[in-house]
Amino acid sequence: MAKESMKAREVKRAKLVARYAAKRAELKKAVNNGDYEAAQKLQDLPKNASPVRLHNRCKITGRPKGYMRAFGLSRIQFREMASKGLIPGVKKASW
Repeated sequence: MAKESMKAREVKRAKLVARYAAKRAELKKAVNNGDYEAAQKLQDLPKNASPVRLHNRCKITGRPKGYMRAFGLSRIQFREMASKGLIPGVKKASW
């Protein structure tokens, strides 16, 4: 399990990204049109307001590595849940 502080930090970043999304998009559009003042304003936004700084984490354990986007789980949780039949449409391959 990930530390609660790490999970909380990621949630805080996600909220910050959502709060600044519209402003960030507007400034990026202005920068692409050649407005250098907008570039400075874009740099003045908080670092954590950038969506690049978000990191996907397992919904159950908070594990940052081995994340499967389609399910929102780490590979370990995915395997356990799939083996128990808790994920619809997923079954173990056998031949």
